[in-house]
Amino acid sequence: MIQEPMAVLSVCALICAVVFWSTGLKSTKGFYSIVPSVVLVYYIPTIASTLGVIPSSSLAYDWMRDYLLPFSLFILMVTADTRAVLRLGPKALVVMLFGTAGIVIGGPVAYLLFGGMLPPDSWKALAALSGSWIGGGGNFAAIKESVGASDTLVGPIIIVDPAVGYTWTGILLVLANYQRIFDRWNRAETGVIEKLNRQMQDFRETSTRALRLSDVTATVAIGLVGAVGCSHLGNFVFEATNPRLTEIQPELALIFSPFTWMVILVTTLGILFSLTSVRTIEEGGASKIGYAALFIFLTSLGAKADLGGILAAPELLLTGIVWISIHVVFIFIGARLLRAPLFLVAVGSQANIGGVATAPIVAAAYYKELAPVGLLMGVFGYLIGNYAGLLCAFLLKLVA
Repeated sequence: MIQEPMAVLSVCALICAVVFWSTGLKSTKGFYSIVPSVVLVYYIPTIASTLGVIPSSSLAYDWMRDYLLPFSLFILMVTADTRAVLRLGPKALVVMLFGTAGIVIGGPVAYLLFGGMLPPDSWKALAALSGSWIGGGGNFAAIKESVGASDTLVGPIIIVDPAVGYTWTGILLVLANYQRIFDRWNRAETGVIEKLNRQMQDFRETSTRALRLSDVTATVAIGLVGAVGCSHLGNFVFEATNPRLTEIQPELALIFSPFTWMVILVTTLGILFSLTSVRTIEEGGASKIGYAALFIFLTSLGAKADLGGILAAPELLLTGIVWISIHVVFIFIGARLLRAPLFLVAVGSQANIGGVATAPIVAAAYYKELAPVGLLMGVFGYLIGNYAGLLCAFLLKLVA
């Protein structure tokens, strides 16, 4: 097995490069018309980690999460037309909230069906999982501590979370090639989204010049300064606010970790800089570098979804499958009622299940220019995850 972190990172970058290189071959056009390229970027590392070629846990993945992800998100926010993104209106958030309702209700329903097969007090572990599936890891920790779930109880959940959640991420990526079929069936209003994607693409195509060394160095510098600066500033804000927040609202304090503050700062500062002349770095193709970093990060998520651990907790796995299925039903009901396009369904679902780490990737799989939409919805998921997770915990306790 390849263990050395830089070697693992090299394999992840190589997988990403080979997949996107292959999309330009004539012999693969038919295949990629059915299977989006990002699906391979995700699943090849999954297969590699399952077969023991690369590890499912590595310092390389931690580095990608801590630095490569914020680097890519900052670049993509800075180069985005954020005024146009914000014009998507409330429909995107409403669709996402349908998915949140599916998590809140789906947990207790799944526990009613399978609770008798699970260890005592398993409702506490499921409550913690609800936090992870409405926002991310910070919410997981907050709900875990709030209900008093022991490390022994949540151990199997740490297997079920990526096994079920990342599998659903893979399905959403596959569905990207079929969004037009769904949108026609649903009579979805796609005009605003398509116009936004076209505007951002037109800006890139009409304003982009031949790539220069100065463009690359400026983009890398801005991305690294943004990522590292927001990371250090996030730590500073955390240290300044955590003691007081822990005193007055301990559950909320668990959500606002240094990583959470970093994401909020990346988003906020990225939006502010996108309204200035800094956005002109897109004339040198800056967003391409941002997307390259984002998709290399995606390989680390695929590697973590080690298929070998799926059967380690079959009862919990079945519970998780039923639970996420209820979430899927809810969000598609919301899409049907609102005539929402599949893009909003996919991004809204991933903003719940995966949070800021994967929602931009799913957004980009549907519309290449719209990763910032996924980031904004992912941040919203972070902010509501604690409250929705506590409600789910309350309902789980009632049926336990």
